[in-house]
Amino acid sequence: MQPIDLAVPGIRGLTPYVPGKPIAELERELGIRNIVKLASNENPLGPSPRAREAAARVLGELHLYPDGSGFALKQALAGRLGVAPGQITLGNGSNDVLDLVARVFLGPGVSAVLSQHAFAVYPIVTQAVGATALVAPAHDGSRGPRYGHDAQALGQAVRADTRVLFIANPNNPTGTYLDRDQLSVLLRGLPEQVIAVVDEAYFEYVGRADYPDAMQLLAEFPNLIVTRTFSKAYGLAGLRAGYAVSSAAVAELLNRVRQPFNLNAAALEAACAALDDEEHLSHSIALNDAGLAFLGAALAARGLTAIPSVGNFISFDCGRPAAPVYAALLRAGVIVRPVANYELPSHLRVTVGTPAENQAFLDALDRVLAA
Repeated sequence: MQPIDLAVPGIRGLTPYVPGKPIAELERELGIRNIVKLASNENPLGPSPRAREAAARVLGELHLYPDGSGFALKQALAGRLGVAPGQITLGNGSNDVLDLVARVFLGPGVSAVLSQHAFAVYPIVTQAVGATALVAPAHDGSRGPRYGHDAQALGQAVRADTRVLFIANPNNPTGTYLDRDQLSVLLRGLPEQVIAVVDEAYFEYVGRADYPDAMQLLAEFPNLIVTRTFSKAYGLAGLRAGYAVSSAAVAELLNRVRQPFNLNAAALEAACAALDDEEHLSHSIALNDAGLAFLGAALAARGLTAIPSVGNFISFDCGRPAAPVYAALLRAGVIVRPVANYELPSHLRVTVGTPAENQAFLDALDRVLAA
C-alpha cells in the first residue's frame, strides 16, 4: 500500500498551490544574476522602516513564544477598523484564515461556491476538507468586465448544501472587482446557511469610488467574513501576517481551530508598526498607481490586451501560448507569473514594480516577442 492510499479522499487528487518562482531558484537553475521578480504581487518598496525596526527589536527574545492571542495587534486593528477585538481572527497570512474557514464550515457532503478565474487557494482548501467546489462562470464581456466575477452567476450557483461563498474583491489574477451595489445585492440574496468570505487582500490599492469596503457591511450580514493581509501593500509578505474580521460568534469558531502561535513574534510587532506608518503606505499606493497606469499604457502600445486591474498587478494576453513567453522571460532574468491554471493559458500576470523594474520587464518582453 502506498502512502497516497492512506490519505483522505480530498487530498489524493489535490494539486498543491504553486507560488511564483523565487529569485534564488532561478539563480540556481540558470546561473544568472540581477534578476527582476515581478511574479508574486509583492510591494517593491518593501516594508515600512518602522516595521523593520520593530521586527529587529524582538530578535533577542526568539527563545520565547509569541503572544498566542495577538493582543497588541488585535487592539491596533480594532482601533483602526472600528471593530471589537473579539471580531478579529489572526492568520499566518490571509491564506491561513481561508484555511480556517474551510476547516470550520466545510466538509464532505457540502459545497463552496467560487468564481471562474478566482484565487487558486479557494478550491484547494475546499477540496482538502472533502467538500465540493462549485465554479460559477465569470463574465464573458457581454454584460460585465470580461473575466470578472459575475455576481448573478455566483448567486445562482448556490445550492441547498452550500455553506461558503468565496469572493475575491479585487480578484487575483484578473484584477477585476465587484462594485458596491453588486456585492450588496449578492450578499442580500444568500440563504442563511451560507458564510460569505470577501477576500480583500488588495484592498489598500483600490481607489475607485464604487469599490466597497466590506467591513462596513458586517453589521448587516452576520455571516460575513472579511479577510485582509499585511503581505501586499504593507510589504510584509516574508513575515506572513493576515487577519479576518467577522461577527464575534464567527470569530470564536475560527479561533477554536487556529493554531495558538500562528503568528511569530516578528510578524506581530512588524504588523503593528506597519499600521502606524501611513506615510509609507501612501507612498506605496502612489508608486503602484503610477506603475499600473504605465504598464497598462505600455502593453496597449504594443498591441497586447490587458485585463483592467485595480490591484498591484496586471494580466495581459500574449496573443499566443504564454508558457514559451514566460520561459523566455526567465532566461532574460525577469520572473512573471503564468496563469494557465486559472484557465488563462495565453495570459501572463506581472506585478507592478519600481519604474526601473517595470522598464526592465518591458525591454525583456520586447526582445522575447520579437525573437
